[in-house]
Amino acid sequence: MTTPDAVIVDAVAYAQAIEDAVKASAAYYAGGTSVLDDDAYDRLVRAIAAWEDEHPEQVLPDSPTGKVAGGAVEGDVPHTRAMLSLDNVFSAEEFTAWTASLTRRVGHDVTRFSVEPKLDGLAIAARYTRGRLTRLITRGDGTAGEDVSHAIGTVEGLPDELAEPVTVEVRGEVLMTTAQFEHANEVRTAHGGAPFANPRNAAAGTLRAKDRAYTVPMTFFGYGLLPLDDTGPALAELLEESAHSDLMTRAGAYGVNTTATTAVPGITVSTVEEVLARVAEIAGLRASLPFGIDGIVVKADLAADQRAAGSGSRAPRWATAYKLPAVEKITRLLAVEWNVGRTGIIAPRAVLEPVRIDGSTITYATLHNAADITRRDLRLGDHVMVHRAGDVIPRIEAPVAHLRTGEEQPIVFPEACPRCGSGIDTGEQRWRCVNGRDCHLVASLSYAAGRDQLDIEGLGHTRVVQLVEAGLVTDLAGLFALTRDQLLGLERMGETSTDNLLAALAAAKNQPLSRVLCALGVRGTGRSMSRRIARHFATMDLLRAADAEAIQQVEGIGTEKAPSIVAELAALAPLIDRLVAAGVNMTEPGATPPAPATADGTDATDDGSAPAVADAGPLAGMTVVVTGAMTGALEKLSRNQMNELIERAGGRSSSSVSKKTSLVVAGEGAGSKRTKAESLGVRLAAPDEFAALVADYVDAGPGTEPSA
Repeated sequence: MTTPDAVIVDAVAYAQAIEDAVKASAAYYAGGTSVLDDDAYDRLVRAIAAWEDEHPEQVLPDSPTGKVAGGAVEGDVPHTRAMLSLDNVFSAEEFTAWTASLTRRVGHDVTRFSVEPKLDGLAIAARYTRGRLTRLITRGDGTAGEDVSHAIGTVEGLPDELAEPVTVEVRGEVLMTTAQFEHANEVRTAHGGAPFANPRNAAAGTLRAKDRAYTVPMTFFGYGLLPLDDTGPALAELLEESAHSDLMTRAGAYGVNTTATTAVPGITVSTVEEVLARVAEIAGLRASLPFGIDGIVVKADLAADQRAAGSGSRAPRWATAYKLPAVEKITRLLAVEWNVGRTGIIAPRAVLEPVRIDGSTITYATLHNAADITRRDLRLGDHVMVHRAGDVIPRIEAPVAHLRTGEEQPIVFPEACPRCGSGIDTGEQRWRCVNGRDCHLVASLSYAAGRDQLDIEGLGHTRVVQLVEAGLVTDLAGLFALTRDQLLGLERMGETSTDNLLAALAAAKNQPLSRVLCALGVRGTGRSMSRRIARHFATMDLLRAADAEAIQQVEGIGTEKAPSIVAELAALAPLIDRLVAAGVNMTEPGATPPAPATADGTDATDDGSAPAVADAGPLAGMTVVVTGAMTGALEKLSRNQMNELIERAGGRSSSSVSKKTSLVVAGEGAGSKRTKAESLGVRLAAPDEFAALVADYVDAGPGTEPSA
């Protein structure tokens, strides 16, 4: 659903709206800054257009409607062919109306559409002479652009030399990926500059910068290929007569980066229904993409249809942009809260002036840690760019520094733990109360008792509060020392509930090592990592004896995380000893301990032959992703239990779909993950089909092996 446009009530408001729109457009195109976010700018221009439709006799010459870049910029390098903008549609109904208009212009139904993501960057034209990149030009006002050839060599995906010595112009979008944006702000702030508000602004500002003491990478995606004045006649004719999709294939063969290398490649389809289905697919993948998109571009693919449709002064009539809801808005940072997690981590959270993004009202956003606040130079009262896409937790990209008034205040960092008043360990980026888990004992125990950890039924948050306030439990091991008389002495604890809780505690002692590790809440691990660690080492004794190098052998653990895990296990040693004394299981059933290493570092059992594999299971060698609601035999399994089932059956569970995924189990309500699997050609299975595949393992229980 689109945000309602502003309503212009009179000529004075109309003139002010034009001034605001032109000022915002000029600031963006000149240096990558703007007083408005994209959604606010689009709504303002739509309101201007609506007023002009009703008052055509009062249209002002400075109006941004009907002009490339809103008429706010000029250029001094003429384009060989007008470099136009795109008209927009915002719904399936508007798109259907556009296709009807296209049919009227062309004189027949268009039966071949090109559909590709609308990349959120800056349009440029790259001119190649005999295969060598000689000039980069911005879009400017559409007839002439700015020469930014100084950026040659800094844009990935735009080779200095093509695979063939041709003279052509490649048009496309320069942007920063999420990783490039983070790197750019690290470099920029290290050199004393204000951080960029978002990747789009970062790309626009960086592309124009000539005399910086540093360079940061950007990425190019081509979306057009056309001849220049001195292109050979044979090639020129070929380019003029080729379909858009064929031009993109040719550009890729030349070595130019296109969307074909991404999870949302451009495709061709035949019907309006297929276009809308592809729009939905790309929209579903939006949050997982490593770069920003703000819509989907739909074009008549065939050159003949494009010529028949023609172009206006601002946009071609054979293409349109199906805009998606905005995922970032500008709002104000009102305050910062410092919350203490179950392991003692002290995490800052931004309190925002409420803002509507992608269908939700956002009042809070993540701030990661104190170092992140300092690096981004955030201040109370700042206008900030907030990003949210799909189910992604809202985050602050950066302050919009050029909107500062001087009244902003520094964010005050806590000097003591905001929960218990104890000291703070600031030795790592993520600060932590010196009392660690004991600072927030209720949260720590509630987490440990949860369904995906020790699964202690009857030990909810309220009961944990009772136990802690009564002084009966001071750590996780204390749960297993509780007596019947102690529990009966608690308010609202009868004989039945007491016996049930004692039985649940007894059953929890038999949970596999992976769940015990997860219950301990070792920093740097979670449910998936706890399972990998447990299956690798098999016993707690072997894990505790492992050094950082040995722990790095576990998939997903690198050089930074391994020493932290070693230190955490050392700090937890007294608690682990008390759990062992209480009879808690410390082994992972079915897991094989790693073979000891010889003096030369090789496996002591390595005789040059392939390692023996026991019952590998039906999912051996497979990476499996679960999405949607499970039914049938799997209906009552939590997502963690599903992942345990996958690993018992020999597979590897994963939370994201990629080209390496072997199988996606898609239940009811499966969304973007199913869509991505379909686009990548990954095998899909319904819950019942998957249950049949792993039937021997479904009832085996966590950490156990099926019966022979």
